Amino acid sequence: MKFKSAIKPYHAAAGGWGSLEATTRFVIDSKHALKNLRNLLRMNKAKGFDCPGCAWGDDNKSTFSFCENGAKAVTWEATRRFIDHEFFAQHSVSKLYQQSDYFLEYQGRLTEPLRYNPQTDHYEAIGWDDALALIARHIKALDNPNQMELYTSGRASNEASYLYQLFGRMVGTNNFPDCSNMCHEASGSGLKRSIGVGKGTIHLNDFDKANAIFVFGQNPGTNHPRMLHSLRHAAENGAQIVTFNTLRERGLERFADPQKPLEVVTPLAGKISTYYYQPNLGGDMAAIRGMAKALLETHRQQLAQGGGGIFDKAFIAEHTHGVDDWFAEIDNTTWEHITHQSGLSEPQLRDAASVWQQADRVIFTWAMGITQHKHSLNTVREIVNLQLLGGHLGKPGAGLCPVRGHSNVQGNRTMGIDEKPSAALLDSLAAHFGFEPPRAQGHNTVEAIAAMLRDEVKVLITLGGNLAAAAPDSPRTEEALTRCGLTVHISTKLNRTHLVPGKVALILPTLGRTEEDMQASGRQFITVEDSFSMVHASEGIGKPIASTQRSETAIVCGMANAVLGHEKLDWLRLADDYNLIREHIAATLPGFKDFNQQCEKPGGFYLGNAAAELRFNTPTGKAEFSAAPLPESLFGELNAPFTLQTLRSHDQYNTTIYGLDDRYRGVYGQREVLFINPEDLAALELQDGDLVDIETVWNDGISRKVSGFKVVPYNIPRGNLAAYYPETNPLVPLSSVGDGTGTPTSKSVPVKICRTEITETQRIA
Repeated sequence: MKFKSAIKPYHAAAGGWGSLEATTRFVIDSKHALKNLRNLLRMNKAKGFDCPGCAWGDDNKSTFSFCENGAKAVTWEATRRFIDHEFFAQHSVSKLYQQSDYFLEYQGRLTEPLRYNPQTDHYEAIGWDDALALIARHIKALDNPNQMELYTSGRASNEASYLYQLFGRMVGTNNFPDCSNMCHEASGSGLKRSIGVGKGTIHLNDFDKANAIFVFGQNPGTNHPRMLHSLRHAAENGAQIVTFNTLRERGLERFADPQKPLEVVTPLAGKISTYYYQPNLGGDMAAIRGMAKALLETHRQQLAQGGGGIFDKAFIAEHTHGVDDWFAEIDNTTWEHITHQSGLSEPQLRDAASVWQQADRVIFTWAMGITQHKHSLNTVREIVNLQLLGGHLGKPGAGLCPVRGHSNVQGNRTMGIDEKPSAALLDSLAAHFGFEPPRAQGHNTVEAIAAMLRDEVKVLITLGGNLAAAAPDSPRTEEALTRCGLTVHISTKLNRTHLVPGKVALILPTLGRTEEDMQASGRQFITVEDSFSMVHASEGIGKPIASTQRSETAIVCGMANAVLGHEKLDWLRLADDYNLIREHIAATLPGFKDFNQQCEKPGGFYLGNAAAELRFNTPTGKAEFSAAPLPESLFGELNAPFTLQTLRSHDQYNTTIYGLDDRYRGVYGQREVLFINPEDLAALELQDGDLVDIETVWNDGISRKVSGFKVVPYNIPRGNLAAYYPETNPLVPLSSVGDGTGTPTSKSVPVKICRTEITETQRIA
């Protein structure tokens, strides 16, 4: 498919007519327009299915409870195009590998189990029984269970995820690398250390009650557009919205609600951000420290004048520990350090602090712009520090809101997909199922890839996802995959990972979220958890494209039965009736009492949050202030002229490329572009549209470079760059991970750039 390339600024508000037009185009292109229109009307509704896109909560009030990117996710999944063995007979793996990620998924849905034949370089059909028997032989032949890695995507349901972790632990491993390792680990780990719970503390309706909302490191217009409705309503209710984001993003400036006809056909739009600050990449912790320094100064001035200060002293005294150590660290941090690292001026940070000071109810919300740096864990804890000063926990309209990515990435963790399981979880599984789970810590995603490179992994199973495209250091990740003895991919569509097979490789076709799941006991539903700890029932309505597709839950049960048999657990009976799975969940996980009955509640049910009730599961029993110093620099002794962040385009969700446009940033028909400050462009003696090579500055002797990227002037601070992933994932070193998180530092990559040398042959062509 050919695309028309262009770079042209987008002047309209986010949403509005552009969103409506794009939604219509994708529905029509699915070749199943009427079916998908019906699907969209049932999305995020009772007795319907949960959006397979982002994890933002549902207000359960709107007639149309979907956004543009949710519509893309549904129509992309519910296409009439399909792939079977005849497709692979015509296309070798080597030839397919040369195609774009967009091309691969555009071919349609996988419909039958496939096995890679290395002699012919083609995938060939294999029966389900033979595929499961092959998996069982490889697992039973392991020298020890830790030679198996069980990767999970954030789209897997609660039911499939629970059985997946149970299967792995019954085999004997805690190797559960997952997508959260690569994106959100800092939020969970940082919150656990600070407040004892690795989740956000607010409800969706708290946005309507807040006086001030601070938005850090996220682009909701592209990544979770339904959040713009919440921000717009908050602004209309008088809330001050303060945005910290390195790039100027249209969705955080103005939003026209595509569900309001007048805003679709007129220039009407609502303002989102009251203040918009553009810190350096990795500078958010310094910005928050600057706000805290300004507030502490004001607090002490008031105390010196005989006042009570500006902090919630009663809350701090009763519910927190360690504030004096943090105050000492603030005093040790100079304004020069703060402004240099943040890239923001002292007056800007004092203005932001003033908004916080004047608000009675404050929400802090953040996403991957915060969590993919070396010091991300400390940044999350710095966010919590500031909220604790004002007592902004446990009251309406205030709290902490980490925004997750895929629709059930938070639920996966709740179900036990965790390479660092708690003793409480393992004890509960042991008592209920009568086996002793492994206690040693397993591998996160980066550790799993490293183990593959050391030839220590004989079986890799991926429950969804696209590891080759999602993981950092792409050439090394792909090499790691090919070293595995067996790779098994449970997938809806063809993707990059399938084209770097292990020595033996299987693709198992699964149902999507939108499709009817019929089992022996009848039609089934699954559940997911959103970013607000709400658990929703989800029931697909579309007819599967092929009878040879199986649900994720049924596939996991089939593998477990083939490996473990039914002595301890009747896996096949669980596949027949998901209510039985939920009974086991209710018996072993807190918050899920009467799970099946709770699923009948319209809008789902709330799991609860101890920290929101001011109960802190920390060593002191109180919320813990963090006294971490600001990093001296992002890259230590390395001298890199630029810092690069990888990001999504608008026609993209994670590694799924719906199209080649990035409408709000003015990019059309192309993806190999590099956003750069115009002054940096001039200093490099480059012009708009020139092609450049981007090379990582790192200390391990490995060359990491991508070539032929078109420079695009953009509103971004000097010294900062941005480009799309997975195209720039080869630049992210596997060894560059967050302290205490293991998360790749995809938002702070040290790089240099130079003009691409065009050969004579290329010039003639």
